[in-house]
Amino acid sequence: MNRLTWKSLRRHGLLLVLSLFMIYPVVWWISASFKSNEEMSSPGLIPIKATINNFIEGWHAVPGFSFTHFYANTFLLIAGVLFTTLISCSLVAFGFSRLDFPLRSFWFSIVLMTVMLPNQITLVPQYAMFNDFGWVNTYLPFIVPHSMAGGIGGAFFIFLLVQFIRGIPSELDEAAKIDGCSWFGIYFRIIMPLLKAPLVTVAIYCFLWNWDDFLGHLIYINDVDKYTVGLALRMMIDTSSTAPWGQLFAMSLVSVLPAVLIFFFAQRHIVEGVATSGLKG
Repeated sequence: MNRLTWKSLRRHGLLLVLSLFMIYPVVWWISASFKSNEEMSSPGLIPIKATINNFIEGWHAVPGFSFTHFYANTFLLIAGVLFTTLISCSLVAFGFSRLDFPLRSFWFSIVLMTVMLPNQITLVPQYAMFNDFGWVNTYLPFIVPHSMAGGIGGAFFIFLLVQFIRGIPSELDEAAKIDGCSWFGIYFRIIMPLLKAPLVTVAIYCFLWNWDDFLGHLIYINDVDKYTVGLALRMMIDTSSTAPWGQLFAMSLVSVLPAVLIFFFAQRHIVEGVATSGLKG
């Protein structure tokens, strides 16, 4: 065995050991979903008596509601956010890419600077403003900012789409103008059909980030009837002094499945969208 092969084996062996340390909590989490509460203190990964009752009972663990209701709430909220984000961010990106207006570069720089601004910094003033509007305990604090190209990831989405639109030949705009198209006509008939790849990427990121936005949901949603999946999981701990850990692990596993499935099945679209938007090295 030459030195190069031995060096490669050591490197791969080290990576394998480190990956086992990283994946162990996930494997234990999945295993715990099939354990009874009595077995939770057991260090073994394989349940002594595997059961699916955690999933069945956990689905109806919140009094008066099932996780079907919370899933419907979550998908309703994210559907509104997705629709408004795709329209508003693409329209703003089109303006920065194609329209010539005073201080365009300055305003685009301001938009990019907001990428570095953590969402937690704006939570207090936003909450005070939305509370004055009477929007607390509704989904409007999530949907309205995204309808104005704001919200989670808005600036990043604008930058992503601007990079792609700048790569579209401006000759297409000129040809459309000759045919009598207005700027909105160019946007809807020329630019939007060509934005398929980056828009899919924006939709995937928007779904994942808003699905995981537990803090925002916790602050703005108060009624159990409007709870999302993340808030329902937290409520499972609050309903009794002794947490039903098996049910909690089972429901937390179910709650991440949509995000995991979308990520794995849409990886090609994410790579394609980023690569065609001018972000590649």
